[in-house]
Amino acid sequence: MMKLYSGDLSPYSARVRMQIYAKGITDIEIMLPPTFGTAQFRKDYPIGRIPVLEGDGEPMAESEVIAEYLEARYPEPSLLGATLRETAQIRTLARIGDIYIMNNMFMLSPQSRASTRNQGIVDLLGGQVVRNIKALDRMIGEDGFACSGRLTLADCALVPGLFLVENVLPSVGMDDPVPTTPKVAAYWAAIKQEPSAAKVLAELHRGLEERRELIRTGAFEKMMAKAAAEMAAAEARKD
Repeated sequence: MMKLYSGDLSPYSARVRMQIYAKGITDIEIMLPPTFGTAQFRKDYPIGRIPVLEGDGEPMAESEVIAEYLEARYPEPSLLGATLRETAQIRTLARIGDIYIMNNMFMLSPQSRASTRNQGIVDLLGGQVVRNIKALDRMIGEDGFACSGRLTLADCALVPGLFLVENVLPSVGMDDPVPTTPKVAAYWAAIKQEPSAAKVLAELHRGLEERRELIRTGAFEKMMAKAAAEMAAAEARKD
C-alpha cells in the first residue's frame, strides 16, 4: 500500500487528498509523517515539504506531480478533460489555484501570526491574490464546477486555495475578495457542497483550529524554534 504523507492544514496536501476522495482510491494510506518538521524529514525528503507519495519506487514530492501521477495510475473516473483542449483549460485553472492563489497565500500566511506585520509583504502578496481572484472570475465555470460541468483537477486545486483566501486573508487585515466577484462567489458556495470538497474542507478547518490553538498557547512558536535549531545543527554537521 502506498502512503501519502499529508497534514490537515497543508493546502497542497489537501489538493491531492481531494483527488483521492473524488476518485474513490482506497489503497493509499493518508498520514502525517512521523518525522515531519525535523532534520531527519529534510534528510529523507530534500524539499522538506508535504505532500510526499511513498511506496511505488522513489518518494514523490510536489502536489501537481503527484496529482498527474495518480491520474495516470487511476484513470477512472477521469478528472481530466474529454479532449486535449478541455484538459488544457483544466490545467490552466489548476495552475491559477496552485501558483497564483495558493502559493501567494502560503507565503502570506506567516504575517497572520507575526508580532510586527510587514505591510509591504501584505500589500504585495495580498494584492496579487485579489488581482488573481478577479482574473479567475472571468474564467470560472457557472454550473458549480471550475470547468467541464463536472469535478476535475481544477477544483482540487481551487478549493484549498479559496479556503486560504476566505480564512487567512482577513487575518492580515485584508478583505476577502471572493464576495465581490460574483462568478467565483457562486462557484465557492456550490463546490463546498460537493462531497469530496466538503470532506477536505472539514479537514482544513480542523487543521486551522489546531494551528490557532498552538499559536494561542505559544506552543507553535516553540515548535518552530526547535525545528529551526535542529535544521541549523544538521547543516553545521555537514560543514
